[in-house]
Amino acid sequence: MTNEPAAGEAALLEEGYRRAATRLIPFLVFLFVLAWIDRVNVGFAKLSMLSDLKFSETIYGIGAGIFFIGYFFFEVPSNLLLEKIGAKKTLARITILWGINSILMAWVQSETSFYILRFLLGVFEAGFFPGVVLYLTYWFPAQKRSQINGLFMTSFAIAGVVGGPLAGWIMSSMGGVLGHANWQWLFILEGIPSVLAGIAVLLFLPDRPKDARWLTPAMANAMSTRLETEAKANAKEHNFKAALTDWKVWFCTLLYFCIVSGNATIAFWTPSIIKEVGIQGNFTIGLVAAIPFIAGTAAMVWNGKHSDKTGEVRLHCAFAALIAAIGLAATGALIGNAVAALLALTVAAIGILAAFPVFWAMPQTFLTGTAAAGGIAVINSIGNLAGFVAPYTIGLSTQVTGSSSSGLYVVAGFELLAAVLLFSVGKIAAPAKADTAAAH
Repeated sequence: MTNEPAAGEAALLEEGYRRAATRLIPFLVFLFVLAWIDRVNVGFAKLSMLSDLKFSETIYGIGAGIFFIGYFFFEVPSNLLLEKIGAKKTLARITILWGINSILMAWVQSETSFYILRFLLGVFEAGFFPGVVLYLTYWFPAQKRSQINGLFMTSFAIAGVVGGPLAGWIMSSMGGVLGHANWQWLFILEGIPSVLAGIAVLLFLPDRPKDARWLTPAMANAMSTRLETEAKANAKEHNFKAALTDWKVWFCTLLYFCIVSGNATIAFWTPSIIKEVGIQGNFTIGLVAAIPFIAGTAAMVWNGKHSDKTGEVRLHCAFAALIAAIGLAATGALIGNAVAALLALTVAAIGILAAFPVFWAMPQTFLTGTAAAGGIAVINSIGNLAGFVAPYTIGLSTQVTGSSSSGLYVVAGFELLAAVLLFSVGKIAAPAKADTAAAH
């Protein structure tokens, strides 16, 4: 391999990356779409579940957010386990268990059972997203990761595009079938595919390039060698305990908390916000809810691709967070005007979703190995506590004031803080320069 001409090695690597992206990304996107739908379908179930079970907006806000408490406690152990036993076993276990838990949500009868199952959903899903982020570092070098992350993270938006109309259809057409309410069918029908997908993970997902039957041995070896060389050349942190003392890990954690607050808001509250602006009918709400996520998908892919092209990450994330802040604040201010509020919500989704792929390119530039497994999980688990704070804040705001506006202002403030921090700090870390053999 080392005796091959640079141009030949570059061609070999590019073909390997192309095959990996083609084979892995669609499957991982499909898995995350299932995970995201099962995580946030409670937002659609809420449209009739609350009245059926006599739950308040605050109870819903706590239940929606308590998912992230379970997520927080089990995120780091799950990712460290992935580093030891591999992605196939870890992601299969996660997918099957969250699918079963989602199905059981159909039999929630009390506030306590609602909280317990939402907490357990977080426990079971813990490690999936950071696990995939870590898994992709086993396949792609740093200068490709913003774009690769962007392609994978279109799953956020695709879940919104697919999940909204699907949930709307189930809620509109399945009520009363076999004696179950529409929201019960929502949990059942959207949980079963996850169990089946977990079995597919065991059958089809390779752990690393050397395990992929669709790569030649030369491609797999070149890809592995490229990543090993990159890690040594950039002196990345390998030790998890040492990573915990790195200010960049904690800076990224604070940034992610702010960014996730916006994502949790559009995930759990978009159906309610759409209903609040005057749009009626579950299926119609589902269709309209897809609009912000369609726009966010395009923004996510473009921002990740442009970041890789320019080699710049920090400002791409900062401007996205600023757009998110403006969009969320405008949604709160315009909540009484349906068209304007939906336009503002779409702007918010563009900024929120565009921030994710470029954000995750940052910690991957200074962490590798066990440090990456643990560090990425720490950032994701603590940052995702915003997924508890934001829904609770908006739920409380809605119950006290009758409108979600003040809660949206709070979340907009978090996004603004992320933008200010990113504009203020110097370079955190730059994507590794491609070597001559892999530069094309």
